Amino acid sequence: MENLIGLVTGLVLGTALAWAWLRQAHAVRSAALLTERDLLRERVVDLEAAVSDDAQTASVLMPLQDALGRVERQVTTLERDRVEQFGELAGRLTDVAASTAALRDQTASLAGALNSSTTRGTWGEVQLRRVLEHAGMLAHCDFDEQVSASTRHDARVRPDVVVRLPGDKVLVIDSKAPMTAFMAAQADELTAAQRSTKLVEHARQLRGHIDGLAAKEYWSAFSTTPEMVVCFVPGDAILVAALAADPGLLDRAMSRRIVLASPSTLMALLRSVAFAWQQEALSGSARELLALGKELYARLATLGRHTSEMGAALRRSVETYNAMVGSLESRVLVTARRMSELDLTADPLEVVRPVETAARPLTAQELIDALDDDVARPQLDLDVAAPQRDSSVERRSDTA
Repeated sequence: MENLIGLVTGLVLGTALAWAWLRQAHAVRSAALLTERDLLRERVVDLEAAVSDDAQTASVLMPLQDALGRVERQVTTLERDRVEQFGELAGRLTDVAASTAALRDQTASLAGALNSSTTRGTWGEVQLRRVLEHAGMLAHCDFDEQVSASTRHDARVRPDVVVRLPGDKVLVIDSKAPMTAFMAAQADELTAAQRSTKLVEHARQLRGHIDGLAAKEYWSAFSTTPEMVVCFVPGDAILVAALAADPGLLDRAMSRRIVLASPSTLMALLRSVAFAWQQEALSGSARELLALGKELYARLATLGRHTSEMGAALRRSVETYNAMVGSLESRVLVTARRMSELDLTADPLEVVRPVETAARPLTAQELIDALDDDVARPQLDLDVAAPQRDSSVERRSDTA
């Protein structure tokens, strides 16, 4: 029994102890859960704040992202265009290389052809003719080619071109400038020193040609030409190279009465000549117009004089008619009425009235002055027609 009581007591004590322990454990767990709940709540708040911040950041970065997308697309397009352009550039460079090679071959061919003095002369003449034509000049009208003449020393000369200037003047042009050394200086295999030597030789050749032209004295073969000769160099580069190698070449030419002209400078000179011809034509037209004006004025004065004379003749005709009417009424009709009173005729006489309208007088001062001008003036064909008009007036008077 005691054992049973002890067992029950132990069981109750154990149960109480177990309940107390369980209650304490439950409280501890409850506290832990509450703590964990609070932590989770704080975590949720933090997460909500982080989500809100991420949304704001995303909204701020959205335009930047769009801009980056556009830039990326543009970069892609530019890269594609760059690849295409580099491809086209490579093709163009290939074409340029081929064209350069062809030009080099043509230059070499031209240089070989111009080695002949005859060919060089022909080419210079062709270039000169092209410049003349571009300046608007016509052969055998504004210029003549290969004109033969004699100088004061009886030497026969034949300049390439003689350009006609206003006032029956002429300008002599020579087109046989030397180019042998210049063409030789264009060879690719030459060094800078060798090319410079060739260009110096080119300047020396041009200087010798200038002296030769001066010795021919073309200006003495044409009495109306300025005392100078135009030396045409058929290429601006040819003349520039000579002047660069010999800076005193231009002064040398001017002192020898030789004018060095490249195609561009000769074009300007010929344009000036063409303008001078235009001014000459305008001056001639103005002079002709002045002469016609004077002649017209004189003829108008003559016409005014004839008109005044016709008016005077008309006035005299009216006066004569009125005098005839007066005589008719005072002399003839008196006798006619007496015959009518004797019943010699049954028809009454028609009444004749005098003319009261007079011719309009001249009022223009020029026409009035022409009547008093005793100086002889050019006569119109009206002088021939005047007797016819007078006779017609007489016929009208007779008829009246």
